[in-house]
Amino acid sequence: MKPTFIERGTAIASRLLGNEMMVMSVKDSTFFTLNELATVIWNAADGCTDLSEIVCQKICPAFDVDYQTAITDANRFVEELSQHGILVASGQPKNAIETVKVSA
Repeated sequence: MKPTFIERGTAIASRLLGNEMMVMSVKDSTFFTLNELATVIWNAADGCTDLSEIVCQKICPAFDVDYQTAITDANRFVEELSQHGILVASGQPKNAIETVKVSA
């Protein structure tokens, strides 16, 4: 499986209410309420950590879910939010992309 590095989009507004994150796309006013599990992924979306690492280290132990179920759901979640620019997914970590831009 290819790595997927995720980071939060730049054209968003977000606020934590209890254990849930409220996120809105500034581009199209799409609004999402992220449950506690999705909020863990959101908070870990630093652009440098592979999604499979987030699932293995944060999701599986905290929510007592098997890895295959969790990674399938996490990929679906990332895909949906990426379509609205709320999350940005890449095959390379953020620092590697910045290094390539500087070197080019």
